[in-house]
Amino acid sequence: MRAGEGSLEAPTRHPVAWRSEEFWDRGDLHREMGRVFDICHGCRRCVNLCDAFPSLFDLVDESDTMEVDGVDTADYQKVVDQCYLCDLCYMTKCPYVPPHEWNVDFPHLMLRAKAVQYREHGAKLRDKVLTSTDKVFAAGAIPLVDITVNALTGNRSFRRVFEATMGVHQQAPVPKFHSKTMRKRLKKLAKEVGSGAPEPRVVGATTGKLALYATCYGNYNSPQLGEDFARVFQHNGVPMHIVRKEKCCGMPKLELGDLNTVEKLKNANIPILARLVDEGYDLTAPIPSCVLMYKQELPLLFPDEPDVAKVKDAFYDPFEYLWLRHKGGALKTDFSRSMGAIAYQAACHQRVQNIGPKTSDILKLIPGAEVNVQERCSGHDGTYAVKSETHDKSVKIARPVVRKVDQQQPDHFTSDCPMAGNQIAALSQHVERPEHPMTLLRMAYGL
Repeated sequence: MRAGEGSLEAPTRHPVAWRSEEFWDRGDLHREMGRVFDICHGCRRCVNLCDAFPSLFDLVDESDTMEVDGVDTADYQKVVDQCYLCDLCYMTKCPYVPPHEWNVDFPHLMLRAKAVQYREHGAKLRDKVLTSTDKVFAAGAIPLVDITVNALTGNRSFRRVFEATMGVHQQAPVPKFHSKTMRKRLKKLAKEVGSGAPEPRVVGATTGKLALYATCYGNYNSPQLGEDFARVFQHNGVPMHIVRKEKCCGMPKLELGDLNTVEKLKNANIPILARLVDEGYDLTAPIPSCVLMYKQELPLLFPDEPDVAKVKDAFYDPFEYLWLRHKGGALKTDFSRSMGAIAYQAACHQRVQNIGPKTSDILKLIPGAEVNVQERCSGHDGTYAVKSETHDKSVKIARPVVRKVDQQQPDHFTSDCPMAGNQIAALSQHVERPEHPMTLLRMAYGL
């Protein structure tokens, strides 16, 4: 084996071989988990990222041998349950990722374990419901129903009952629902803009025609973001089109290990998105997890599908897109308002896209803006912070960011991930509400 750690070569990712029989063999899975766990036990540099690694190291340290061979394989699931596939260990910490010969991909090993567990044992009703975002969010956003749901989730007595019956922690921040969805708002905005939409202009790799994949959370829970996106991009000469029809990106089901449903959602979304690419559109989304799904996870799950690769190549993080336009001299800097001190939490699923700190780079273009970047996880992960058995652990993970934000006492707190922003704001003593970076950019432009 290689004597040294790491490599001078860039990390690479192997496709997820979930079509093979070996992938689903629990004996083979346990052997691979034992191999990787032994490497992690000897390294331990990921201990501060999430609770998966402390859980593993506690199992090892409390075993008779104080080695991985002393851990009962039945306890491996305790490690798996704490991994929420943030990918930070792979992208920022592990010195043994491919092309290193030890070939460690901890997140995708945990994905395999989740998939095997789901196929053999299924999942709790709560977890199936929480990850069925298309149906649940659409139901919660029905007119009048949204008012009732929002009132109930803000009621302490109801939240206690809801935790006892459904296992949703009573103190976990839950999203508000809006019957006036992002799609409805953008449809109205498109009528207002009418023929005044700018003509697309190619800049670098960008076509200047942009299609927004609204996402479940964006459409039903953060609909005002659609207006912020449209105003900012149109101000910068980029006409924005809402994707005509879409399903969930599949990230919630991926984290559950339900790969068959991920495939069904892919089959619904990819043809629509690929058609837009053929029509000359670039693609973006307001939620980093959804962007990552199309840029990384689906291409690794379906590596032989040309349309998946086509969509991957056309999908951009929104601030990555703005920065590419800026490099080509096409981003306006006619800011009319200074935003002062900004505390910015870099969302995990944006960090692991390997695009650099593009959001903070753009925000720093605003005159007088002082951007303080926090590259620590919020601990939210969609469902991890919501579930009663993991909420307290999510809070522990979020505390370092919360402390830094409260120490700074910024004029604005922001995160690319609305869920991460809500989690940190709920724990903060200083932040009343989070603001999306695109919202701040719109405010700075005075739009």
